[in-house]
Amino acid sequence: MTQQASPDVPCYTIGVVARLVKLHPQTLRNYEQMGLVVPHRSDGNIRLYSQEDVETLHKINRLTQELGINLAGVEVILHMTSQIEMLRIEIDTLQQQLANSTT
Repeated sequence: MTQQASPDVPCYTIGVVARLVKLHPQTLRNYEQMGLVVPHRSDGNIRLYSQEDVETLHKINRLTQELGINLAGVEVILHMTSQIEMLRIEIDTLQQQLANSTT
């Protein structure tokens, strides 16, 4: 059985990601400049994207192409999604602490 890399491990170059998400590399650079996706950088300053980054790019593509949301709206949606996830984790942690303190 093969081991699968963690979703946050940077392993894809910009050319590979551009083909995966069907976007031009310059579009990916623009998204990086806007802060929508921030790829890791190798020691040689090469952009390396993780599977999470690829999934975020798919989400951006869906929001802009299928739903017609502009990039400012996408930025708000991504930020709110991130905040919701952080709150969900905090709630789970608090529930576990409460369950542990009552047992």
